[in-house]
Amino acid sequence: MTTTHVIRVDSPIGRIEVVGTADAVTGLAIERDGALPHDGLPESDLPLLIEASRQLEEYFAGERTGFYLPLELHGTPFQRAVWSELRRLDWGQAVSYGALAEAVGRPGSARAIGGAVGANPVPIIVGCHRVLASDGRITGYSGGEGVPTKVWLLGHERIGFAA
Repeated sequence: MTTTHVIRVDSPIGRIEVVGTADAVTGLAIERDGALPHDGLPESDLPLLIEASRQLEEYFAGERTGFYLPLELHGTPFQRAVWSELRRLDWGQAVSYGALAEAVGRPGSARAIGGAVGANPVPIIVGCHRVLASDGRITGYSGGEGVPTKVWLLGHERIGFAA
């Protein structure tokens, strides 16, 4: 049985919990309704999680525009392809669900793309908040408190969106 290691970071969008091993970050959760998935676990002192915490703090302070952390992301081949494309987006860049579908070789599968984006195990680090409808609207967000969390992240990165 693998031990779950966590570290928590205070942020403008609520507490954030980073999960990982000595070798890779495997998950990130944004507080929802005052709770995190592993609130009952003590915080870890793994160097990688301390580094993840530092990078997140710098991101929220406006001092960092990219994350440089080893990731181990579990999902279907389709999900992993979508997450890989999301990792290509830089700070402040957005993409539509349709363009993302084209990029992974599945044109016309915007709904499936939405499912893969919503299943991203490491939001913020892999910028799923950067995905918008083709007309620039926000269609939802599964992290934190939902759309208000996405609005904050988009504003932080100065990404415009339609109301």
